[in-house]
Amino acid sequence: MGFYDNKILPVIIDKACSMSAIMTLREKVVPLASGVVLEVGMGSGINLALYKPDIVDFVWGLEPSVGMRKKAQRNLDNSPVEVKWLDLPGEAIPLEDESVDTVLLTYTLCTIPDWQAALAQMHRVLKPSGKLLFCEHGLADSHAVQHWQNKITPMWKKLAGGCHLNRPISESIASCGFTINKLDTCYADGVPKIAGYMYYGEAVKS
Repeated sequence: MGFYDNKILPVIIDKACSMSAIMTLREKVVPLASGVVLEVGMGSGINLALYKPDIVDFVWGLEPSVGMRKKAQRNLDNSPVEVKWLDLPGEAIPLEDESVDTVLLTYTLCTIPDWQAALAQMHRVLKPSGKLLFCEHGLADSHAVQHWQNKITPMWKKLAGGCHLNRPISESIASCGFTINKLDTCYADGVPKIAGYMYYGEAVKS
């Protein structure tokens, strides 16, 4: 899987995660980031152009995939904000307690193997006054769609870098010490419903 993971999958993910409907949702969330930002699962750096440099000090970009970090180089070269790479998985964030003003999650929580441990790490590094911004896809609001999400996920995650179609995003965040104070959901235009049910909003430490 090394060649696929490092050469092919980054291209597929970059294309899928930069579709017009997905970018529209990113644009609702990323510009709200401020101060010292931890972007978990930076991928190919799709979000970088959306940051507001006048309110962002710098961005810790956490991305364990070598292929995705290489794919990000063009976006890094044009980034309006400073980026400092962290090449460890989300379950092992090497930052001090309460050192981050904003944690940003965009299309990442679906892929992290131990999402509880990862969210616990995000909670640890986030300042008491900080915010967790998220834009994720996950478990749909329709039983019919959920049926297919559950049926397809075992095969899907093998081909899509560990992506789970059926994670209940808002419940997952709320179960790990966060209070969600803003939440919107929708089906993204032009995206198959099994992968297109979106959660986006803001949470704070409980």
